[in-house]
Amino acid sequence: MRRREFERLVAEALESLPGPFKARLDNVAVLIEDWPSEELLDSLGMGPDETLMGYYEGTPLTEYGREYDMRLPDRILIFQGPIEEACRSRREIAEEVRKTVMHEVGHFFGLGEDQVEHL
Repeated sequence: MRRREFERLVAEALESLPGPFKARLDNVAVLIEDWPSEELLDSLGMGPDETLMGYYEGTPLTEYGREYDMRLPDRILIFQGPIEEACRSRREIAEEVRKTVMHEVGHFFGLGEDQVEHL
């Protein structure tokens, strides 16, 4: 899939968030990368048989303090390569992109791994 089309799928997933949730993402950068780095996979303790489709990097909204005003944006990374590799059709890619975006946005809102699995 071309990058522009993949970017559109990510944008559509973000746009589908309810208004109050979208409004809280003003200091979150959503980036698309081809693949996760080896350093990131190592830091997460992921083995070669595990797949990382997205990653939230930052301080969850539930942990913000007064010093938040001067921070760099949090980041949500969406990895195009693993998503495409795991899916067989454009429809599956679109569904996985939406699921991955919702999963990582859930982490921003302070949801744990067990909670975001049900988004």
